[in-house]
Amino acid sequence: MKKIVFIRHGQSLFNLENRFTGWVDIDLTDEGYNGAREAGAILKKHGFTFDAAHTSVLKRAIRTLWILLHEMDLVWIPVQKSWRLNERHYGGLQGMNKDEVMVKFGEEQVNEWRRSASVKPPVISAKNHLADQADPKYAGIEAENIPLTESLLDTEKRALVYWNEQIVPNLKQNKRIIISAHGNTLRALVKYLDQIPDEAVASLNIPNSTPLVYELDNDLNPIRHYYLTHDGKAAEDAIPRHIDLSDPNNCDWLG
Repeated sequence: MKKIVFIRHGQSLFNLENRFTGWVDIDLTDEGYNGAREAGAILKKHGFTFDAAHTSVLKRAIRTLWILLHEMDLVWIPVQKSWRLNERHYGGLQGMNKDEVMVKFGEEQVNEWRRSASVKPPVISAKNHLADQADPKYAGIEAENIPLTESLLDTEKRALVYWNEQIVPNLKQNKRIIISAHGNTLRALVKYLDQIPDEAVASLNIPNSTPLVYELDNDLNPIRHYYLTHDGKAAEDAIPRHIDLSDPNNCDWLG
């Protein structure tokens, strides 16, 4: 049996302000820092250790991983970063307050962006797209891979390239792996592992700073999954499936 741990970054400044984040490189709040520390303490309490770690190139995921590994005394393990683990690109919505987006575009349109796996938000402005292209984090990446906007399926496609090229070989070498990433990146990977249909993925939420453990067989098929809780107990099959999307507090995964 093989294990892999997923962790969504701690609360970010844009999470706190109820804004779409996407590829905006925003930092953690104090609560986000504390959540990362608690996640590291929980993993250590459960006896977890890791041989390697993977994360995006966005500081909220990187910093979460740094803090977590520091708590586990594992800062020495190799860490690989990739834009393919970035959050979903929210195009022209990035930086906008979600309540204001609802007023501007209407509930029906916003819910379609929230719930559909294939519908993309409006594209980012030309100026901001040029800023992404000029960002040194993305130097060497083909221009067509720097998106103007993305659907969840677009995010899944690029995340699975990384999964197959980097994570699968690690797991087949029996390396103990942690991935620190983002709500939509992790939703995409969970969707793939659990074979969740496109129409059902809208109700899938990945909470901040809560270790999610997948146990896999030798063919990397899921055996079971669970969150690790603060009281030291493993919460079996704890991935929320049915979320009230009319409540904005349940839509943190929107970036």
